[in-house]
Amino acid sequence: MNIENTKAQMRKGILEFCILSILHQKEAYPSEIIEDLKGAKLIIVEGTLYPLLTRLKNAGLLSYRWEESSSGPPRKYYKLTELGKKFSSDLETTWGELKEAVNKVQKKSSTKK
Repeated sequence: MNIENTKAQMRKGILEFCILSILHQKEAYPSEIIEDLKGAKLIIVEGTLYPLLTRLKNAGLLSYRWEESSSGPPRKYYKLTELGKKFSSDLETTWGELKEAVNKVQKKSSTKK
């Protein structure tokens, strides 16, 4: 098995959750989202982010607004809808449960070594 492929698949699996978590904290435009993810060492490119944002918007989890920018073209700011806030909170609960379960499995396997 290829460890890099496995790591990439794990990152893809939590990317949606991370984007929703960022937008749960604040409105953001795509470049800000990318910077926040890079700061967490989750590298993502615009070609991956934009389709994901569109999918989340089409699912009713996000809305957006345009804002003029003094340093270039207008920016599209994304924010969570009420449905998106609920979905994000549900994912937060699921993430906590999953993290706890994985930690328990890791502790059991490390004590058997």
